[in-house]
Amino acid sequence: MLNETTLNHLPAGVQAPGYQPAEVGRGIVHFGVGNFFRAHEAWYVDKCLALPGQSEWGIVGVGLGGGARGEAKAKAFQEQDCLYSLTDVTADGARSVRVIGALREYLLAPANPEAVLTRLADPQTRIVSMTITEGGYNIDEETGRFRLDTPAVRADLENPGTPATVFGYVVEALRRRRDAGIAPFTVLSCDNLRSNGHVAHEAFVGYARALDADLAAWIDANVTFPCAMVDRITPGVDDATRKALNEGSGLDDELPVLAEDFSQWVLEDKFCNGRPALEKVGVEFVDDVAGYEQVKVRMLNAAHLLLGSAGLLLGYRYAHETVQDADLERLVNAYWMQDAMPQIDAPEGVDLDAYRQRLLSRFSNPSVADTLLRICSDGASKVRVFWTDTVRRSLTSGRPLERIAFGIAAYLEMLRGHDEKGQAYKPVEPTLNEKDLALVRADDLAAALALPAFDGWRDMDTTALDAAVVAARKAIRDRGLRAVLPV
Repeated sequence: MLNETTLNHLPAGVQAPGYQPAEVGRGIVHFGVGNFFRAHEAWYVDKCLALPGQSEWGIVGVGLGGGARGEAKAKAFQEQDCLYSLTDVTADGARSVRVIGALREYLLAPANPEAVLTRLADPQTRIVSMTITEGGYNIDEETGRFRLDTPAVRADLENPGTPATVFGYVVEALRRRRDAGIAPFTVLSCDNLRSNGHVAHEAFVGYARALDADLAAWIDANVTFPCAMVDRITPGVDDATRKALNEGSGLDDELPVLAEDFSQWVLEDKFCNGRPALEKVGVEFVDDVAGYEQVKVRMLNAAHLLLGSAGLLLGYRYAHETVQDADLERLVNAYWMQDAMPQIDAPEGVDLDAYRQRLLSRFSNPSVADTLLRICSDGASKVRVFWTDTVRRSLTSGRPLERIAFGIAAYLEMLRGHDEKGQAYKPVEPTLNEKDLALVRADDLAAALALPAFDGWRDMDTTALDAAVVAARKAIRDRGLRAVLPV
């Protein structure tokens, strides 16, 4: 098994960390230790730790989910001394494998909440980062304010010393640091959200405001919330993939990660208590992340959701299959070139057409084997984040709406859980309840347009768009998706 004992006897071709993991400090705490974090932030930090003077920036991972799955994950991390392998794969199939040692500790929050609070309150902790998904910030889309009415938040507000949410943990830790005269930490969102730093600020300060106005004011004045744009395609790893990765590397690793060879991280340099030398390992520090964010969200993420919805309906299950389909490739290129790119204010020096071509290459990588169900998971949250700006600009400018309407129709039809070949699949939609799904299944094809996913443009005149969505849904059912693809 991969652990610190076997680290000095790695198979040929597997790169070891460029430092001694046992000598690394605990400068970062991260909530949400999923595959993307392990292939992205932890990968960058791993490279930083190999540089002189950077040993303080090791990461403590925190898992918020309990139950058998959470316990099994925590056990695997502990048995492997938090080491794991990362396999990078290029579009032509070339692979490289390295062991990541940046994660130095893993805490399962439900098993020991006080251990998490103690680590967060430790002066050694200087950054708290998170990947808690686009829908994880508990923001009311209509008001833009933090929601106080959810059961988990209410429970934390009533029992702040024993929290269960990320908001409760972070704010209680900041209270302890303030009371002890310890400098605060930076709160760093690494999720695909527009202005994710501002969203995180609203979430954590909003929670704190409901708990203690003075504490909220202290956090507002002293804690920084940098905006960040993150990008790396990182698929899920099932048992078959795990076995294949281990066969390829020669390792015995319960926690391997697979990722494409491309990675990007664009950050605001707003860290209130220091940071790693990330600029030395490829991270871009800029004054305004928003332009980079818009390019990525409205081109990569929006196209992913469009291709994922249409691809699932056609019977595909992997991203590379969609761009190998000539009809879907034409669709996504038309979306990029006619709907998205003309309405993006790109940062200086960013070539949108070169970015489009790079995306096609990235999407076509069969070795990544990124599943469409993963890409479309939590689509109700992703629609709001990935499609809203393009929809709003198209409605305002009077641009053609057929591809946008088709995308919305394909997403809604995809939610019904069966493709045109009669094969069933199970969409993952944690924010949709049975009442919401009943709207998707209703005979009235306009009923589902009431879903919160479309709140981002509800204040606009959507008469023509709504009619086009209903017509597209009916056409998909009557004639099949391929027959009504707009290009």
